[in-house]
Amino acid sequence: MQHSQTPYVSYQVLNNVGTIEFFTPQHNSMPAAILVQLAETIEKAGTDQLSNVLVLKTAGDKTFCAGAFFDELLVIQNEEEGLAFFSGFAKVINAMRKCPKFIIGRIQGKAIGGGVGLAASCDYTYATNEASIKLSELAVGIGPFVVAPAIERKIGKSATYELAIDATNFRSAEWAKEKGLYSQIFPSIHLMDQAIEKIAFTLSASSSKAMSEIKKAFWQGTENWDHTLLERAAISGRLIVTDEAKSYLRAFKKWQ
Repeated sequence: MQHSQTPYVSYQVLNNVGTIEFFTPQHNSMPAAILVQLAETIEKAGTDQLSNVLVLKTAGDKTFCAGAFFDELLVIQNEEEGLAFFSGFAKVINAMRKCPKFIIGRIQGKAIGGGVGLAASCDYTYATNEASIKLSELAVGIGPFVVAPAIERKIGKSATYELAIDATNFRSAEWAKEKGLYSQIFPSIHLMDQAIEKIAFTLSASSSKAMSEIKKAFWQGTENWDHTLLERAAISGRLIVTDEAKSYLRAFKKWQ
């Protein structure tokens, strides 16, 4: 999709494959409005009879998703506003896990913070060699509380803990594949898109009922996430309003 500098979330269907795409000019970072639209779009796509499988992608050929939009984090004034913002990530992850259709992740570039959470919440994820990952939350005075359950489910507690602690350094796409975050990695976007088109075509002709039951079985044990992720969002909401977090955020933005 061609885009201007206006943020958007779009949904299109072609040959029973639904494509959900979002864009923001700040490296596809996610303000509250985009989080709301993305969760709503995933829920809508999950009930759309015209699509049998979904692809989640972002626009551009660089960063997949830079996580939370820092400009909004800086103006959060109280815990209620903090909870409201981070609940956006909780709602997106819960929409993805409850969606009855397989979601194929297309990770063309770096995934940071919440972007790693999105990749982990996909059911099958393709990436390029440029798709390194980082959980930068600790570096800005908070933590990856909301996205950690999804990431831990994919790569395990030890690897998730490693990412959370070493918040300033990227891990390579090869590392992410080795840990189980990515199913396959490719040397170019073109080759990745060819592979996505192939698997999406195959799944689009598969039994929707069988795929739904398979997804339900593999996400078993996450039924409490509607509550758990909101509790995690409240922790981030409390931390983000501290003077310490605001100081870290301003310094981080300046360094970037």
